Amino acid sequence: MKIKTDFLIVGAGFYGSVLAERISSILNKKVIIIDKRNHIGGNCFSEIDKTTKIEYHKYGTHIFHTSSEIVWKYISNFFSLNSYRHQVLSLYKNKIYQLPINLETINSFFGKNFTPLQAENFLKKKTEKYKNNEYSNFEEKAFSQIGVELYNAFIKGYTKKQWGKDPKKLPSSIFNRLPLRFNYKEDYFLNCKYQGIPASGYTDIFKKLLSGKNIKFLKKTKFSLLKNDYDIKYLTIYTGPLDELFNYKLGKLEWRSLRFEKEILNIDDHQGTSVINFPEIKYPYTRIHEPKHLHPEREYPKNKTLIIKELPVINHNEPYYPINTNLNRKIHRKYKQLASEIRKFDFGGRLADYAYYDMDMTISAALLKFQKIKKMLS
Repeated sequence: MKIKTDFLIVGAGFYGSVLAERISSILNKKVIIIDKRNHIGGNCFSEIDKTTKIEYHKYGTHIFHTSSEIVWKYISNFFSLNSYRHQVLSLYKNKIYQLPINLETINSFFGKNFTPLQAENFLKKKTEKYKNNEYSNFEEKAFSQIGVELYNAFIKGYTKKQWGKDPKKLPSSIFNRLPLRFNYKEDYFLNCKYQGIPASGYTDIFKKLLSGKNIKFLKKTKFSLLKNDYDIKYLTIYTGPLDELFNYKLGKLEWRSLRFEKEILNIDDHQGTSVINFPEIKYPYTRIHEPKHLHPEREYPKNKTLIIKELPVINHNEPYYPINTNLNRKIHRKYKQLASEIRKFDFGGRLADYAYYDMDMTISAALLKFQKIKKMLS
């Protein structure tokens, strides 16, 4: 016998969980939300390491940041932020540099003592011959913004490891995520009004989002179009990869995944900050995370710390980042068309949209989708 519900949501990350909360509390409809993993929260899931008692983000460090008042007004009902401000450092040739590339990075790397204007003029001379109206790949765009030396030191190797591709074969748009500054400001998310780590951890947010009496969560539960165990009155909302949904019948979308290696050290502090990049190819990992630095307000043990090495891999069972090439976009458009033809079915979120969303963008997209659903039922 099929399980009856008003809505079925596939995926318990931010997109699915926000929709479940809104549909259940505002529309007073029953929601079943399922996830193939054994926990809520998607890639934002956090848990306590049993040995060190340090809370860490299982799928890589997640810093909440937004300037959207709509997003903040909604999501701040479920958590408060601590005082953490994100700073990224990079180890190149056994020396630490600031990221994003700023005035300190430029002066330290080139052995200069530039003012902001002098640094800007210095980089202009290094980049002017690479300036163009259009850039055919990531490397061309990088040369035009930061020059060859800075690119080779901090970006090229990291990008090759992160995406598993020569940067010349990646779209130029990926470089747009990398800021450049001609001052000494180190805050990575400098322009975001709201920034920090949820004081009670990420998993606690999802517990609150999914606590409504109309919501039922089923873990370790896969969804298949061929075997539908549910009698759905209104809508199924799918947040997973569309190629997987259709059993890859139009070809596989390319994804980059991550593997994490945890290590417990019997010292108070290993690297002095939450994240350090390792751009050189000789390191198999791209970053080392030390999560105790994410919660400066907490009293963690002084004699132990947890570090987590992040290694990019190919793993279709755990897709993280879409490789946004022309071919992949073409394949994804075809899958979107197939999905749009399914009765009482909708999709969205980072994986289904094959898009690199930050958390606030995912929440915003879910709130917009809810307004459409609300209108549909009115």
